Amino acid sequence: MHARMIRGAVRSAALATAVTGTLTWAPTATAQSAEPTPSASTAPAETPVEAPAPDAGSITITKTDPVGDPLAGASFLLLDTTGQEVGRGKTDARGKLTFPGLAPGVYRLKETSSGSPLHDVAADQDVIVTPGATAHLTITDPFKAAQVVLKAKDDKTGKLLPGSTVNIGSGDKTLLTLTTGPKGTAFGELPVSSRKTEFWVKQIKAPEGYDLYKPSKRFTAGPGAPVTVTVANAKTATTPKPDPSGTPTDKPTATPSAPGNKPSERGSGGSKPAPTGTSTPDADSSPVLAADPGDDATPKTSAGSLADTGADATPWIVGAAGLLVAVGIGTVVAARRHTAAEPEHDDNGETS
Repeated sequence: MHARMIRGAVRSAALATAVTGTLTWAPTATAQSAEPTPSASTAPAETPVEAPAPDAGSITITKTDPVGDPLAGASFLLLDTTGQEVGRGKTDARGKLTFPGLAPGVYRLKETSSGSPLHDVAADQDVIVTPGATAHLTITDPFKAAQVVLKAKDDKTGKLLPGSTVNIGSGDKTLLTLTTGPKGTAFGELPVSSRKTEFWVKQIKAPEGYDLYKPSKRFTAGPGAPVTVTVANAKTATTPKPDPSGTPTDKPTATPSAPGNKPSERGSGGSKPAPTGTSTPDADSSPVLAADPGDDATPKTSAGSLADTGADATPWIVGAAGLLVAVGIGTVVAARRHTAAEPEHDDNGETS
């Protein structure tokens, strides 16, 4: 029946073409089989091919201290990119630890304990694992810092002093600066590089009212160990305040005397007349001529000192004085002899 319908449609199309001469539209003929076509869903499914699994990698750790000695008992934790733990463990006697069978990728390695009272833990780090390879890591644990206590004291009384500032260092580097507080103490952590490290301390600011302690002191400190550093200061010397009146406080104990001897008083220039009838001069009435201190007179000097000229002039002075005395005596004697030779007059003015 279907075949007859198809043939009828073809004849109608041919007839229309013959009448009009133009084919405007004609439905497409589709040949359909009388037997049903099998569905595609009933075809057997293909088996998927699995990709080959990548080779696993690993991480090996070597743990040491700053001087290169292995550290046993250090604990580590390994995390993946999502923060999930994929492994943990401790280093052996050789300082070794391995994380095997790791898929390639990036991991986070954390040290949770150094296993030593002298060492601190290392910082976290990322590790890349590649297929079939082992990532080798050498991790060094630093020494724990030394605990420093600074004290500033009065060198006489031992009293603790605030306001003392010091620098602490090793070699040519300053590692720590401390200033004592109200109680005269200060605290800090000093990084060390060995089990016994030498340091220096130098005061850069003294407490108020005290002199700066200029020398550098040296001391040693170990990892994690407390150490006390003490700096002693002397009080600043005080000067007496000046007298506001301007009068000097120290008075001279004695007034210096004028050099030389005080000259004796001169005579009146004449002599006392001797008693009448006496030709012997009176010794008490004789004038005494003292040396007149002039340009040649030498002032008396203290015992053991020399004159300004560098020579002793005493013999010259004694000789000049003796000469003057002799001349004076001779003059007096001559005057008295002249007086005795004159005639005596009585009350009437006659010569006897």
